Amino acid sequence: MELLFNDLSLHGQFHTHAEFMESIGRVMEMREVAGLFGRDVHCPRSVAFASRVVGDMPMQQAVQYLDKSTLSALMFWLTAHGPFMDDIRQHGPDDYFACGDDDIVTDTAVGEAAYCLFHGIDRRLVSLAPSSWEVSPLQVTWHNGDTKSVEVENYWERGVLQQALEAAPIPMKTWRDLEEVARRRYPTLTYGQDAFEPIRSVPFSDGVAERILLILRVLYDLKHSFDEQGNLTSDGQSLRNLHFVGREALFSDSADWEKTQFRSELTFPNPLRAGERLFCTWHGKVKTPQIRVHYYWNNSADEPVYVVYVGPKITKR
Repeated sequence: MELLFNDLSLHGQFHTHAEFMESIGRVMEMREVAGLFGRDVHCPRSVAFASRVVGDMPMQQAVQYLDKSTLSALMFWLTAHGPFMDDIRQHGPDDYFACGDDDIVTDTAVGEAAYCLFHGIDRRLVSLAPSSWEVSPLQVTWHNGDTKSVEVENYWERGVLQQALEAAPIPMKTWRDLEEVARRRYPTLTYGQDAFEPIRSVPFSDGVAERILLILRVLYDLKHSFDEQGNLTSDGQSLRNLHFVGREALFSDSADWEKTQFRSELTFPNPLRAGERLFCTWHGKVKTPQIRVHYYWNNSADEPVYVVYVGPKITKR
């Protein structure tokens, strides 16, 4: 799954600089989300020279109203770093693509995404909002002797994009791949330096890897489910009820006998404080094979979630 910025979603629709700043801020947030999943948003080089952004004001003039940090990040993306759609472009200027009845989308990100989908390459769009392109999927027709159509997924909301990225398959072939994905996707979890070492003794399984990512995702989501007063939100409470309650829950505490018999094995170095050790009895579970993700957390918004062990079940009789 590759993402392209929809250059057609920038068509002079912004009436004020505040509207433009808010909209471009959402796009930059979506780029950050894509980065958590090891992806980026490829931008057509033409966007940096768009002639109509805020009314008839061109891009190079409109961006001067952004705050310095946003301006720097945006222009680094648009003019220097990319990645640029032009460098991975597949379709040519003679390929005739249309969206709807009369919108010609050749030489645009929409046309490029459609061409790639016709050739088995999963490319999707990220669009500005508000715009006239808040439609998904987009129906794009390729006129090349025959006429055939394809649906192009289009995202303009961060949450919807994140859901799509979470559902997209991740190419993982080793436990090292899993570790890299986990640390990148859930960066606000605090991982022990050797947390993933134990899992390397087990033959790799993509199903187990996905289950471990689910465990980490629940911890990550729960960590971010507190309100300004430090209370768990309704979404957070739903996560607790779904994953921490009942015999088949994804998470559980170790039994009393396990805490006694395996106290040493369940005690790990604090990743942030040298010399301090943490008794980590709570864990997420993979049933087959028996894999555990042990962590330490005091269930508050202002304390880290320490992920200290990913590997075979420790407390075996």
